[in-house]
Amino acid sequence: MSRTTTIESSAAAKQPAAGTRSGAIKSSLTPGSIDHILFVLNELEAVYGYGKLPADEFATGEPLDGLMLTLLSQNTNDRNRDMAYAALRAKHPSWREVAALPVSETADLIKPAGLGDTKAARMIEILRKIRDDFGDFSLKKMIGWIPSEVRGYLINLPGIGPKTVACVMAFDLDMPAFPVDTHVARISRRLGWARPNASPSKIQDFLEAAVPPEYCRGGHLNMIEHGRKICRARNPLCGPCTVFGACPGHAEGTDR
Repeated sequence: MSRTTTIESSAAAKQPAAGTRSGAIKSSLTPGSIDHILFVLNELEAVYGYGKLPADEFATGEPLDGLMLTLLSQNTNDRNRDMAYAALRAKHPSWREVAALPVSETADLIKPAGLGDTKAARMIEILRKIRDDFGDFSLKKMIGWIPSEVRGYLINLPGIGPKTVACVMAFDLDMPAFPVDTHVARISRRLGWARPNASPSKIQDFLEAAVPPEYCRGGHLNMIEHGRKICRARNPLCGPCTVFGACPGHAEGTDR
């Protein structure tokens, strides 16, 4: 999951199309080393440019909105997530209203996102807990927290995992976090930053420890764009890949 589709209108003009691979072939860099990681992230930034976008291009203005949006994105695509979120907010603009709904009604409204009963139950439980903990249906008080406090609170909410926490931090709170979705995980494995069987959460732990904070959000978005356009799950387009020379996985033509 990413916020890519929610910012496409503002980012499209700033996002260059993928071009031919860089003339700087860095096969001598050790995969997974900080030099290798920064080389790749800088090359992808030169192509896609998401790191140049300011934080306010991404934030919803209310971290709770971002949390609910990300919850809906689990196990579905951005289009379905956005349809479900729009349907829910159109009928019930305040989270107070949503928290008072029966699970069945909420599930029906968010049906496009899939897993409606499960997501609806988690959503209502989260909303009620946040009301009890913060005295309101808002997470704006988190803006003054340190990142470890934010992680500690969000990860203990029902149905919220490391990727969702990282999305809220990166997009809604402008904190360093590197969400790992299917594209980021695939590219990380191909680049040798992670073992072929490494879980997304393990890859996220590694990236958040290794990548400088200023690279995190842009790096996440650039990798997603690269995964969609070039480093696809099947039949990756190695020829025009800007990091072809730094990728130990290109010769394998693998789906990993």
